[in-house]
Amino acid sequence: MRVAVVGAGPGGLVTLKYLKEATKFFDVDPIDVRLFEREDEVGGTFTKRTYEDAELVSSKYLTCFSDWRADLEDPDFLSAERFIRYLKEYADHFNLWPEISLSTPVTSIRRGQAGGHIVHYRGPDGIEKTWECDAVAVCSGLHVTPNIPDVPGIDKVKIVKHSSQFKKRDEFPQGSQVVVLGTGETGMDIAHLAVTSPTKRVVLCHRQGFLGAPKKIPNPILFPILGNKPNPNAQELPIDVSWQAPLLDSYLPPFLRDRLFTWRFQDINIKLANWLCSGTTAGVDQWIGGLDADRFHTSQSFFNKAVWRCLHYISEPYRPTNPGLVERIRRAIVTIPVKEVPGNKYIDLAPWPTHIDDKGIMHFKENGRPEAERMKTLGPVKPDMVVYATGYRQEFGFFDEANKNGEDYPTCSDADVRCIWRHNDPTVGFIGFIRPGYGAIPPLAELQAQLWLMTLIKPEVGKSLSSREEYHFKLHGHKRIDYGVHHESYAYQLALDMDAVPSFWDGVRVGWNAGAKHPGLWWRLPVLWLTGAQFNTKFRVVGPYQWDGAVDVLGGELWETITRREGLFGAFVMTIVPMTMVGTSSIIMWFVGLFSALLRAIGSIAKGTFWRVV
Repeated sequence: MRVAVVGAGPGGLVTLKYLKEATKFFDVDPIDVRLFEREDEVGGTFTKRTYEDAELVSSKYLTCFSDWRADLEDPDFLSAERFIRYLKEYADHFNLWPEISLSTPVTSIRRGQAGGHIVHYRGPDGIEKTWECDAVAVCSGLHVTPNIPDVPGIDKVKIVKHSSQFKKRDEFPQGSQVVVLGTGETGMDIAHLAVTSPTKRVVLCHRQGFLGAPKKIPNPILFPILGNKPNPNAQELPIDVSWQAPLLDSYLPPFLRDRLFTWRFQDINIKLANWLCSGTTAGVDQWIGGLDADRFHTSQSFFNKAVWRCLHYISEPYRPTNPGLVERIRRAIVTIPVKEVPGNKYIDLAPWPTHIDDKGIMHFKENGRPEAERMKTLGPVKPDMVVYATGYRQEFGFFDEANKNGEDYPTCSDADVRCIWRHNDPTVGFIGFIRPGYGAIPPLAELQAQLWLMTLIKPEVGKSLSSREEYHFKLHGHKRIDYGVHHESYAYQLALDMDAVPSFWDGVRVGWNAGAKHPGLWWRLPVLWLTGAQFNTKFRVVGPYQWDGAVDVLGGELWETITRREGLFGAFVMTIVPMTMVGTSSIIMWFVGLFSALLRAIGSIAKGTFWRVV
């Protein structure tokens, strides 16, 4: 078998690795694989489209691949520069470089007359060449072609850039008015760079609000009315590894799992946690810019963790100064420290612009929100610089020529089997073209690559997958982004498809066996199974991609995600509350199911059909 991989970002590298190592896991001949990358180094968007102070919003515990981990001394959240080094170390460790062709763009992909695919590419020498293969993994990523919406009159602004062109603070003119369009994670990062630069004013424009979230579990002050202060030694755990994942998947009854129960529970839990620590359900200390009511639900939302750097610059003008009785009582019992805004320099939140007039003044939509009214009182906005933080479009130019000739190549939007391939053509896989509402793309890309490889080798695996399971892992009702998923549920489903989900007793068995050489693992693994997140390494304890090193990673590095849970939110809101609420619901539903089965058996006995049923 010959397989082409397009793109050397995280998704491309992990796909290449599993294709190259297929003989370790399956009884097959070695796969002839080549990876084509248009840039001169690996890393994808992390190499070419990042900027000063860029940092991952997902933790190292969740983001890194199952069998190659970040250094123990690395911070919880890797810088973009460090993550690029990590990817190169990954390529070194698994000897991926011989199969990687850098500075080699794929110009087109066509279907062969006798089947398969013909990859047309241009090498570093500029010569056009072809390579025939049986399957193609498209790993070119979500963040390539800038999306630039039209703003009439934008030509009146001196400096206009897309975020992909922005690199450092020095690009902001001193004493300038800067407008950032878009309140995604990139927009928040650039707004923070602008407000901490010698600019005069920073305006951040949104369409329908955003859902801010912390990167780490907040460290609230209990009973501040008694003079209590924050604990400076508290180990704040990254919030993306704080969920009790098995509660929402592994031992959740199908009756609950296949409905909106998981989404509704997390929605209630998150809003309750937001209100407890900051007095607002819109987000932790988010007093403005909340999502519209029809989208304010975890089943429809992407959490913005980059907001934590600059939310105090946005919220300060809107934070209540004369709270009501309930809010005063809450603040007396529990609250989080509020960051100070240096020099009272705010980030002015504004509606989306309608146009820029001939004088260079920007005008905004009337959206009926408080920020629209406040902008009217602050005077005109005459931007010296506009940065489009408006995301990217998904384009697959290398399929255009083939599709013009009726060869019918799919795009990522057509990938209707686990968001990886189209049901009638598993030979074209899309790896990494999903976006978790709260989580990370690289580990999900690893699971996608594993399942896609299994399907290429064993077609019956892909044919057995049903779309019924998608309801509990796909985000619902988002108008612009149709590739959103729930990280934990999606990871669990892919592992389930591969028969790679360890049971509790697998955790006990593997932990007991490992405990003979490493004391402590005999009980750590079962506890991690019960209360830990859905780490990819957990899905390598059993199944087709079983890896002996998984036990050491789970019982060592990832055990920290259990020991670092403490305080009101780490131990209570994120651990005890879910175990109590979801655990109780699960037990009730299991007993209901058992009672229903018993009633059916009794009915069969009464009708004399029991033994025929058995």
